[in-house]
Amino acid sequence: MFGLKPQVEPLHLVHYLALASCLEVVAPDELHVHCHELPFGFYWDLIRPRVQLHRVEPVEQIASHSYRDAGARYAYAHHADFIRLDVLERWGGLYADIDTLFLRAPGEECWSAPAVIGREADVLDSSGRSHGSLSNALLMSAPGGEFVRVWRERMAGAFDGSWSAHSCLLAHDLAQELPGSVRVESQRAFHAFEPTPQGLRRLLIDPPCGVEGVHSVHLMAHLWWRRGRRDFINLHSELITERWIREADTTYALAARRFLPDHGVF
Repeated sequence: MFGLKPQVEPLHLVHYLALASCLEVVAPDELHVHCHELPFGFYWDLIRPRVQLHRVEPVEQIASHSYRDAGARYAYAHHADFIRLDVLERWGGLYADIDTLFLRAPGEECWSAPAVIGREADVLDSSGRSHGSLSNALLMSAPGGEFVRVWRERMAGAFDGSWSAHSCLLAHDLAQELPGSVRVESQRAFHAFEPTPQGLRRLLIDPPCGVEGVHSVHLMAHLWWRRGRRDFINLHSELITERWIREADTTYALAARRFLPDHGVF
């Protein structure tokens, strides 16, 4: 899912690596990119012949929502929360956020399950209490799967403009309500690095750590992508170049190195 906000910059290397790693590691029959505004630039031109492109429209409920705080900045993610379930319910398959890097393919036990979702670190709900959370950054489903269908049906009523109420928190509650409809993977499988300064440092800043049992890593890019956002880590997207991937001694850089294009730019 991509392009649900105005595209003023070329497709980033991180996004190219997400697609390239999916093609190499998961080896899907087809790789589909769903977007509203079209990607462009050097890395898009490299990957475009290997993907199928679909245009999607913003979700009316999100477009008309009156955000009370800075949450409007992340409305693009809320559009994607709804659209990914529509696509999965209709077609089935594996969905991954475009700031995902695949390390090893999901096993047959995942492909044969009616749906798959992974645990992530608990989050605080609107009342300030810790709540179990299942991340929608990576999902698998058979076409018409019950878990995805019911989730999508209830999402509109659960949406309140927050990051997680309609997505990861609702998914957790539905997995408990409909346990036979979904396989829940351990946090290590898809979300071994927590959305905290410590978790992001382990992934992007500190020396490489072991990734045994990790199928994919989610970069949680919204927490650090902009140059002006430094409350989590002292890194931003402009610093991640091909040279950085080749030379940085970090878990992500080491894992991503194999997916760099043969002939690129620094």
